[in-house]
Amino acid sequence: MTGALCRLIVALALLPTMSFARTDAVLAEAERLELAGRFREAALVLSNALHQARLSAARRATLEFELDRLDRIRKDFPLTQEALFEQVRNGVRDVTREEFDRWLAEGRFDSRVIDGETRFMRSSLRNLFYRHPELESRRVKASDPGPVERARLETCRAVTRAAQLQGTPYVLPKRFHVQMIVTAKPDAAPDGALLRCWLPIPRAYPFQRDFKLLAADPAVKKINPPDSPIRAAYLEQRVRADAPTRFRIEYEYTASGVRFLINPDAVRRADPNDRRIAPWLREGPHVEFTPGIRALSAQIVGNETHPYRIAKRCYDWIAANIRYSLAIEYSTIRNISEYCRARGYGDCGQEALLFITLCRLNGIPARWQSGWNTFPNADDIHDWTEIWLDPYGWVPVDPYMGIWATQYVRTLGDAEKREIHEFYFGGLDPWRMAANRDHCQPLRPRKRSPRSDNVDFQRGELEWDGRNVYFDRFTYEFTVREIPPPEK
Repeated sequence: MTGALCRLIVALALLPTMSFARTDAVLAEAERLELAGRFREAALVLSNALHQARLSAARRATLEFELDRLDRIRKDFPLTQEALFEQVRNGVRDVTREEFDRWLAEGRFDSRVIDGETRFMRSSLRNLFYRHPELESRRVKASDPGPVERARLETCRAVTRAAQLQGTPYVLPKRFHVQMIVTAKPDAAPDGALLRCWLPIPRAYPFQRDFKLLAADPAVKKINPPDSPIRAAYLEQRVRADAPTRFRIEYEYTASGVRFLINPDAVRRADPNDRRIAPWLREGPHVEFTPGIRALSAQIVGNETHPYRIAKRCYDWIAANIRYSLAIEYSTIRNISEYCRARGYGDCGQEALLFITLCRLNGIPARWQSGWNTFPNADDIHDWTEIWLDPYGWVPVDPYMGIWATQYVRTLGDAEKREIHEFYFGGLDPWRMAANRDHCQPLRPRKRSPRSDNVDFQRGELEWDGRNVYFDRFTYEFTVREIPPPEK
């Protein structure tokens, strides 16, 4: 590998969290202009820098990503104030203009000033209900959450009972059939271009096994090893003029429920010299021990020194204090855990990174786990975590599910909501497809362009001729069904 290529790969790896203001005058000026809402001027600064002679590959990659990042932010904030009001008027019963104006003044909607105009985040209406659940009774298109909430509770109870009876944390395996289709739009790449595609598939875990590829169109060219940090099936296909380009894989796998029955008094402090866990004690992309994180940790942890109880305090605090919100794209955020802390809201991955950061700061190994939540009638991309509790090993913790049980469940009693909350500290339902063991990990074979999501890997990634195909240029479908066990 050439020195230039090595520098390029390092630059791409650092892109999610680089603090440009500390390191580079051009990038610092572009960031200053962006934060001031002067996007065109920021783009001009970056474009001028790209025209300089003898740019290194790493420098060019960084500048090109920063230029593309400005466009990604624009895509996340497409709504004018009037377009937002129209959405709110159609989604919230009996809303008035005066009420909407008051919500604007209170800052209830994520917004950015972009070249002199305030633009609003695309999921503003849905986030209004997440951040202000008292408005739920006024939702125009309301659904009945009862069946899913009851099914979640029964799953938690069944997994816990099985773990108690069988004396193992891995119980009640289910076999799943999945079809995933990614379709690039006709204008995503030129005629004849070689479109490269990476699709997430299940990696090996104690709770997840027996992956079997059933079909693919086109044929899969490479499958990552089962223990890869992120696991992908890699495909290639030539683009035909004015036609969509489709990639399809079909597979089966088995996933078990998880429930660790932990005795807190048996938990010992992790050995930072243990090679199995040392990487997940350190700072890293989106896991930074900022002053704000340190202050929050001191508030939550106090004088507690026991690792189990520290982690549980962090989980409980997040469940009670962080609101769920649909997120802007991760690749546009410099430090996700700090973003979530400072705003008091986030999606499942942002909540997970906040929890991971708090744990690592307190000497508790913690890492990312993600893929898909496949729960019936509630399937979606999803992120959660694992923490290392000696002598139990890696134990699942799903901060989002703690938040959901504590703040958003509406049809269960307080004791039942508490059951769900407690289950997801040390437990996991079997309705998962886990493709990732860590965040900000590289694809294999290497992607030559910046990722559409450079933190997570769930929706697939595309590129042609070293040029990324962003999320607005392709669609993805993930269809899952449980395979009934054979009759005895």
